[in-house]
Amino acid sequence: MRIWTFDTTLRDGTQGESVSFSVDDKLLITQKLDDLGIDYIEGGWPMSNPKDKEFFERARGLKLKHAKLTAFGATRFARNPVEQDANVLALLEAATPAISIFGKTWDIHATRVLGISLDENLALISDTIRFLKEHGREVIYDAEHFFDGYAANPAYALRTLEAAKSAGADVLCLCDTNGGTLTQRLAEIVADVRTRFDGILGIHCHNDCDLAAANTIAAVENGVTHVQGCINGYGERCGNANLSSVIAILEAKLGHTTIGPEKLTSLTSVAHYIAELANLPLAANQPFVGRSAFAHKGGVHVSAVLKDSMTYEHIKPSVVGNRQRVLLSDLSGRGNVLYKLQQHGLGDRLTDDAKRELLDRIKTMEYLGYELEAAEGTFELLVREALQPGMHFFEVVSFEVETRMIGNRDSMTSATVILRVNDAIHSATTTGEGPMNALDLCLRQCLSAVYPAIASVRLTDYKVRVISTEKGTASKVRVLVEWSDHRRSWATVGVSENVIEASWNALVDAIRLELMRISDKDESIEKAVEDYCWGV
Repeated sequence: MRIWTFDTTLRDGTQGESVSFSVDDKLLITQKLDDLGIDYIEGGWPMSNPKDKEFFERARGLKLKHAKLTAFGATRFARNPVEQDANVLALLEAATPAISIFGKTWDIHATRVLGISLDENLALISDTIRFLKEHGREVIYDAEHFFDGYAANPAYALRTLEAAKSAGADVLCLCDTNGGTLTQRLAEIVADVRTRFDGILGIHCHNDCDLAAANTIAAVENGVTHVQGCINGYGERCGNANLSSVIAILEAKLGHTTIGPEKLTSLTSVAHYIAELANLPLAANQPFVGRSAFAHKGGVHVSAVLKDSMTYEHIKPSVVGNRQRVLLSDLSGRGNVLYKLQQHGLGDRLTDDAKRELLDRIKTMEYLGYELEAAEGTFELLVREALQPGMHFFEVVSFEVETRMIGNRDSMTSATVILRVNDAIHSATTTGEGPMNALDLCLRQCLSAVYPAIASVRLTDYKVRVISTEKGTASKVRVLVEWSDHRRSWATVGVSENVIEASWNALVDAIRLELMRISDKDESIEKAVEDYCWGV
């Protein structure tokens, strides 16, 4: 069955805490949603703020291939004739092919909030929709608080739908605005509405009971063919129905047609793209599109997945553009390590004893706080050292760091590093912008004459986390450092009660890894240990 998709990320989504898009962001997202195959893109409320007004003005220049850009607004004010209502006229000025109008369904909203009679409220609905239809617009009527209104006064809630339908509304969308309706009751109400109204019914759910996606699916199973939501579940309070999940379920689990199977493979990249523009990290455990959606950590799970992925995956990750990942930790069984090695034909290069030793070393490091899930560079180094145990490029003899501040002047940091390289002693002393930078400069000076290729490695991110708080400022910390050589990125990790020592260990591991990569051009090793990340 064909199910129409209505995305309100740019309107209802921006009502969520910490969600904000510039006009340029909104234009980019509109284009991305159109490419994904969304049917309606609700761009905002042109009367509510200058940003949305500018968006609709600039959006006229977009060349959308599929989606209908949609403006959002309210029914006319009770005191205004519809043809003189500034809000309604602004919707027409937005020049969108479709308009979404919300009206009051719950009787107490009409009488207590608007201060008008129930019959006057019906007139607001019918007058506004009729006026917009007379001007050639497709109208989606959002019956605000429909399920609460139906529970309080079902006869009147149904009269509001009849007013909208009689005035020419193309879609009657039932809104669980407070997000408090439980799934079974919502399904019963939708089924009742379906018996009374023909044409297209829609559903708009909020997630206050963590049921928005389930309620949306239940509505479809009871006759709804128009679903509304936000990518990544953004929205007011606890958010809207997560359209990423809803689309995936409708397509991959129920066999309905929304954006189609070919475009469904872009779902993960679009979700991450929008999260990047929102400057909000996408939850790793978000269904279907999160990094952890198809990640396996427990040894029993990995062992089974190696034999048949369907044992612990409800769909193939590729269906939604995601991919399988195997994590390494103290919960890892041999299967986790074997997965990484056998995936690219490296399993036979380690003896059983070497594999066992590698696994024991991983578990010990995790116990000490290293968290190799996020440090694929450190894991790659462990694998390379196991495959090439005799390869040593340098030995650290000593290092020291000093930071001085005199009066109110800026601090100055200097470092000294002494290494043994090929039986020769190399030392360097330099100043830097803090301890990490000073140590990095010294290490490179010591090694650059012998290994000039390390000059391309640079630090791109640096995170410190306290992992044992009971000792206060003497607590153990984990330092996670991300590196790049302009072709790829990887992370290394260091752990110590001394943050400088932890940082130094991560730095040294990154340089050792790059030197091993340079000396051994076996790309299969890199593929076997890569921890997939999303670049959009």
